[in-house]
Amino acid sequence: MAPPKTVCVYCASSSKADKKYLDAAYTLGKILAESKIRCVFGAGKTGLMGALAQGVIDSKGEIVGVIPEFMIAEGWGNEDLTHLEITSTMHSRKETMAQLSDAVIAMPGGCGTFEELMEIITWKQLGLFSGAIIILNINNYYNPLIEMLNRAVEENFMREEHKTIWQVATTPEEAIVAIKEATGWREDARKIAAI
Repeated sequence: MAPPKTVCVYCASSSKADKKYLDAAYTLGKILAESKIRCVFGAGKTGLMGALAQGVIDSKGEIVGVIPEFMIAEGWGNEDLTHLEITSTMHSRKETMAQLSDAVIAMPGGCGTFEELMEIITWKQLGLFSGAIIILNINNYYNPLIEMLNRAVEENFMREEHKTIWQVATTPEEAIVAIKEATGWREDARKIAAI
């Protein structure tokens, strides 16, 4: 599998996120830019989204924001980007982000981030997305979710093979290495989608 040219980053827009998460988002943006990897994200201007974008911008990288119209109307959009894609719905936002991307990194976030991550894992399970999915587990944030995914396998709601859908990294540097070294997903994904 060729190294990704475009990586989608799912992350929070919370203005109250701890500095350790903001710093990690900024670092990830910087590393993506320095690696000449285009970044796609949810176009927020605050929280981890804002820090990620600033890291890319400060390192002269390319950053594409994807945001629905109603969020622009609320003033939540970040307009200091390489490109801003405006969608009509949240569903089309997620679809556009996936279509533009070769790989995904999920940073800490809330319900929106969880939803994005679980949807892209499902898409990969169904053979609709084949890129790397990296769970960036800063400060062990995602431990409960990782335990739940593993339990789904143990309880026969997913197959053992499905554990290879995602990888876990603990630093932005590890996440970049993981996406660069990722191998492709199974061509027979649909044959093993159901259990």
